[in-house]
Amino acid sequence: MRKLIATVFNYSLDGLLADEGTDFWKFCFGLPENSDPDDSEHLDFLRGAYAHIMGRTAYEGISASMTTATEHPFADILNTGRKVVFSRTLKTADWADTTIAAGDTAEEIDKLRQGGDGYMVVWGGVSLWRSLMRLDLVDELRLSLFPYVAGEGTRLFDGVPASYRLDLVSSAASTNGIVHLQYRRHR
Repeated sequence: MRKLIATVFNYSLDGLLADEGTDFWKFCFGLPENSDPDDSEHLDFLRGAYAHIMGRTAYEGISASMTTATEHPFADILNTGRKVVFSRTLKTADWADTTIAAGDTAEEIDKLRQGGDGYMVVWGGVSLWRSLMRLDLVDELRLSLFPYVAGEGTRLFDGVPASYRLDLVSSAASTNGIVHLQYRRHR
């Protein structure tokens, strides 16, 4: 059965996501890790995914970016990879190899888990992450913690279960002070 791995980028020390237009957003996207990611281990992780899962808003932003910025290291991975967008409002998906999942979230994830090993990567957005956590569907959480106190932005963990235990699998720091954390859901 395939694992569901949520990836959270651009997360501040005070627990906020980098919302577009904020100083934290500018800080995050001014770093080479975001503008030109070259971590071969992370790129291999993304390449190895059975599917890349997104909510509608994340899908619209990422597809617009990756289909035009084809020199970005994520572009080839995402443009050729299997994508599933969770949306009840999106009717068509123009990005190649994209399927729309409009049914019950737990049932749709269960279908994707069946038929093989490996993993699926959840890119976001925040509403999808929260929904998957409330349904206890996330097997692993990979979080990039930036050395920044944002003061403004979206809280990732608002509205999720009050008790959600995770076990640390690994942690590594980049030269820019970003700490990459990998947690597994305690079951």
